[in-house]
Parts: sequence; C-alpha cells; structure tokens
Amino acid sequence: MQTDPIADFLTRIRNASAAKHQRVDVPVSKLKTEIARILKDEGYISTYKLVDENKTRKMLRVFLKYTPDRRSVITGIKRISRPGQRHYLGVTDIRPVVGGLGAMDIRPVVGGLVISIMTTPKGLMSGRAARKANIGGELLCEVW
Repeated sequence: MQTDPIADFLTRIRNASAAKHQRVDVPVSKLKTEIARILKDEGYISTYKLVDENKTRKMLRVFLKYTPDRRSVITGIKRISRPGQRHYLGVTDIRPVVGGLGAMDIRPVVGGLVISIMTTPKGLMSGRAARKANIGGELLCEVW
C-alpha cells in the first residue's frame, strides 16, 4: 500500500530522469497533474498528458526534458512536507525570486537554483507565484 503518493510521483520522476527515460507514467490525481503543470511552466519537463491505455486506471504521462548533451534538466527533486511532518511557510519565509530556468527561487545548492512547489488557500502554485500573490502555505517539494 502506498502511503505517500506525492513522494512516489517525485521518486518516479527522479529515477526516470537518472535512467535517461523519455517519459514516465504515474497513476493520475488532481494534485499530481497540478505538480506536472508547475514543472512544465517552470521549464523542468517538456509536457504531460492523461492517457487511458489501461481500461481500469488512467495514467499521467510525464515527458522529461534533457539538454542537447543528454543531461537531465532536473538535477534533483526533494519532498519537504511529508504526511508525518508537515512544513508550512508564511509569505515572508518564501525565498525571493531571480532568473534561471523560468523564474526560480535562489538557494545555495550544488545543483544550482531551486524552485519550490506549495499548496496554498488559492491552490497549488510555485513559491514565486505564492510570494507574488502574498500568501503562504505548505511547502510540498523543491526542484533544482
């Protein structure tokens, strides 16, 4: 039984990216679809779509993005707020935005710049959008 479907989704993307797969299929949910939309808007994946190959269950197909020299655009992805330990940020705690792949939050990491994905009272959005809308929320994950 799967206890954290978001962590499973992020792990599938991380593993497919490390194995240089062109796409990855995951069971669909509204939250996973919104995370995929944010990753596409920020430039981390090529695209995504809902597929109904299996008659019993719909799948979300995520097409990964690579540089011309076959390096993955996603160098790291980490689940922050987990079912056992939630992590909430106020609007003043969200990292400021600078340029990069789309617009990203700055954080000193080995891989470069980091974006955050948050759930807010106004829905799922990137840290940049939450800061612009002046609302805080639960920090789901970070991608770099």
